[in-house]
Amino acid sequence: MTSRIPRDSRLRLVRPRPLAAAPRAMNQRRSRRPAPRPPEGTPAPAELARMARSGLAGAARVAHWADAALRPGRDSASPDGKGTLSDATAELAAEELGLTPAQVRADWDTARLAGLVEVHGDEARPGWRLRAWDRDDSAVLRGWVALFDAWSLAHPEPREHEPSAVAEVVSAMPQVLSFLQLSAGPVPVEQLLDLLGQRVTELRTERCEIPYGPQPEPVQQPPAADASIDTPLDTPLDPLLDWALHALASVGALTYGDAQATLTPLGSWAVWVKLEQICVAAQSPAGNIEQSAEDMLRGCSQLRPNAARAEYRAWLAARTVGTAVGQLIDAARGEDALLRGLAFEALRVVGAPAEPDVRAVADEATLRPYALLWLAEHDGIDPEDAHEVLTREEATWLWVDSAAAVADHGEAPLLVRHLESAIQPTVPMLLDEVRAVGHPRTVQVLVALAAAHPDPALAKAVRRAAFQVHTGGS
Repeated sequence: MTSRIPRDSRLRLVRPRPLAAAPRAMNQRRSRRPAPRPPEGTPAPAELARMARSGLAGAARVAHWADAALRPGRDSASPDGKGTLSDATAELAAEELGLTPAQVRADWDTARLAGLVEVHGDEARPGWRLRAWDRDDSAVLRGWVALFDAWSLAHPEPREHEPSAVAEVVSAMPQVLSFLQLSAGPVPVEQLLDLLGQRVTELRTERCEIPYGPQPEPVQQPPAADASIDTPLDTPLDPLLDWALHALASVGALTYGDAQATLTPLGSWAVWVKLEQICVAAQSPAGNIEQSAEDMLRGCSQLRPNAARAEYRAWLAARTVGTAVGQLIDAARGEDALLRGLAFEALRVVGAPAEPDVRAVADEATLRPYALLWLAEHDGIDPEDAHEVLTREEATWLWVDSAAAVADHGEAPLLVRHLESAIQPTVPMLLDEVRAVGHPRTVQVLVALAAAHPDPALAKAVRRAAFQVHTGGS
């Protein structure tokens, strides 16, 4: 059966463009655009993390308390048995922490927004950032940035204002913050109000739609019948700006008083980071921010992990969460195993908002191992131990799928080294279980592995297994 031997190019899936070339490609990109430096005067990351820990100390304290007291089965579990912050739980926390129930609730809300504590159904669980709180400055800073991004939730808007006007102000505030960051000092509120008004006007203009086709003649209105009366367009912006500045001050992004606002070092750094992410995405040679999910993931496959995560964040920021998650899951359902793994890496960047969609696909055979690992890590299990949630069959299926990604996009040595990641202690056991698991790419993976392996005896055994899977024999 000469069509089955490794020389058959249809079954030799090791392509000439390997993943091992990724570091070289990344280095070439870096030579064109050096790593950006924060503005002069920006504190070092360790000092920024110290500021973030200080600002979130109350939230971390409540989160640690919740970790100890709200786990199911603990003697000190929530009195209502739900693990959420009920009135009784707030009273208990206040008594044990020496706070008032109102302070506990405020710190609890902050902890949730910062990702220090997560509520899954009727259970409260520690977020992964809480586990790394004392040893990982980057985790602390990411937690503070998550709170910064959620400033409008941390300090709810006045109820008397139109929701559409509030939404406009929230959408316009990034430009106001950018102006504050560039000013590098106090800015009068009147100047910020003028800028906010200009940006809101731009947003309304961008939403304006001109209907196609013949239109009826406009009806002449008397002078007193101004069409803008009693609409959100007439909502005054000064109280909404006052609310927004107070909300941003409440999360530690700026100071606000004496009719002027100034970004804190943390706030200035966070705005710079977001501006820099936009610039990096705009200057990306592949233009990943404008691509479909599949094309974006392909573009990121040649990047180092940190650079890829930055691309994911930029791509996600340009889309609504629901749309982005749906597109990533659709990409994961495709035939390319590499994109499947990268799609779930991007979903890790999405975090908690992706949980319902990931949980919904956990019963799909192709996505199940990836979804179970994602959910385990989301629930606080260390990534090094997350594989323990998989059954042996699921782990074997994932091994074959990962091998397919390596065979399609990597070099022969990578495929050989992939053998070491199998959970089976011997190659014969691995081959038996790979044949039984029924992955659609089993034959191609085994043939590519046989062609790549330097041991003739092992290669022969792998080739024989590939033939048996192909013919349905034993």
